[in-house]
Amino acid sequence: MKILMVSSEIFPLAKTGGLADVAGSLSPALSRPGVQVTLVMPAYRTILEKTRELENTAVEIEVPLGSRSEKGEVLKTKIQKGLPVYLIRADRYFFREGFYGTPQGEYPDNAERFVFFSKATLDLARKTAPWDIIHCHDWQTALIPVAKKVHPHLYPEIHGSKTLLTIHNLAYQGVFPPSEWEILNLDWHYFSPRYLEFYGKLNLLKGAILFSDALTTVSKKYADEIKTPEYGCGLDGVIREREKDLYGILNGADYREWNPETDPYIKRTYGSKDPHGKASCKKDLQEIYGLPLEASVPLFGIVSRLVDQKGWDILVDVMEELMHLNLQLVVLGAGEQRYQELLAKLPAAHPESIGVKIGYDNVVAHKIEAGADMFLMPSKYEPCGLNQIYSLKYGTIPIVRATGGLDDTVNDYNPLTGRGNGFKFAAYSGPTLLETVKRAIAVYSHAEAWRQLMANAMASDFSWETSAAEYLALYLRLVRG
Repeated sequence: MKILMVSSEIFPLAKTGGLADVAGSLSPALSRPGVQVTLVMPAYRTILEKTRELENTAVEIEVPLGSRSEKGEVLKTKIQKGLPVYLIRADRYFFREGFYGTPQGEYPDNAERFVFFSKATLDLARKTAPWDIIHCHDWQTALIPVAKKVHPHLYPEIHGSKTLLTIHNLAYQGVFPPSEWEILNLDWHYFSPRYLEFYGKLNLLKGAILFSDALTTVSKKYADEIKTPEYGCGLDGVIREREKDLYGILNGADYREWNPETDPYIKRTYGSKDPHGKASCKKDLQEIYGLPLEASVPLFGIVSRLVDQKGWDILVDVMEELMHLNLQLVVLGAGEQRYQELLAKLPAAHPESIGVKIGYDNVVAHKIEAGADMFLMPSKYEPCGLNQIYSLKYGTIPIVRATGGLDDTVNDYNPLTGRGNGFKFAAYSGPTLLETVKRAIAVYSHAEAWRQLMANAMASDFSWETSAAEYLALYLRLVRG
């Protein structure tokens, strides 16, 4: 079986979030005898400047964008397990400071950039055929299944290839003004509510949902949620129309990258059989954030984008109450200016309770997973979430809202039975979050119960092997019709 995995970002080559982790970790997990995985992504500036092994394939790309054509070339490199990655190079589109934009906002030509990427990928697929599966991720690749099905005469070499779309976050849909329609080279018949039109605008993800052979999203709970108006982001009706072709497959964790037994970034490695090294990691984390070195005070960690989706509105509602509990909190993240400004002021007001670092630092993220006692993820919605999975491996107890993948991976702790691997709450409110934090602190005060809870968490296994097997089974069903 030959699989072409298409994503706008792939770890370790380029990353802004979980999409890169999934593309970079799922692909090696799929690779086995009889399965050949090849990846495709844009050749961003950072890749061209930092990747040492870049091969020029001599494959040239030329695709139509409205009444004109744009050219590109194809480079090649490798990631884990020697998996080949094709890089679509077109410097006018991708040789830029950011992948999707700058701190001031998204690039105004993002529609053209990723329409070009999608068409270039189809041209590359045609020239390197055959492919059994073309696996697309999110709106940046959404034109691939649309153009392939609407214009089969342009891609006869991949006529028999099946397309699969994975939706990582339905809130991001690739919605653009109708003035961008021309670059798609689709008949205006398809700019209608039945197809790609969406409240007077062009919606690329909607097109992919309608034209892909099958759909997946990144947890079973989220697959159910997006069929409802509350979580469907205006596309719940379209999702329900494709319900029989929609599968929820939970993301896995890359335990080669996130494992306290081998983590090179933490103060002292440890594991479920000997968790004592976690105390050294906690002290190290307290020192990094300038907090008192108190071993008995529960230390909470947050690694998050500072946006409402991640629960910051309800966190802010109860922040003062949290600061007056017997706890410490460390925060790593960036996002909306209002949250950045609010958080930046808190350490001066509560120097013994909170430490804040604005931005993202991979080393500090690892240190938080290892050094914190608990990890807060009170998300409004969370398609899958990876940090709660990492936290479980590190014996850092997740406190989550019961939504999406958080609900699928965290089982609420029951002190009577000793079962469960974290703490969950359902109502999206500050007071409910606060009560759950207090409940977790109460369990933390009982050393024996907390040791059992840590053991439960570290025994949780969300490796990619299970998820990869589900994807392979789906690929086979698609190939066999």
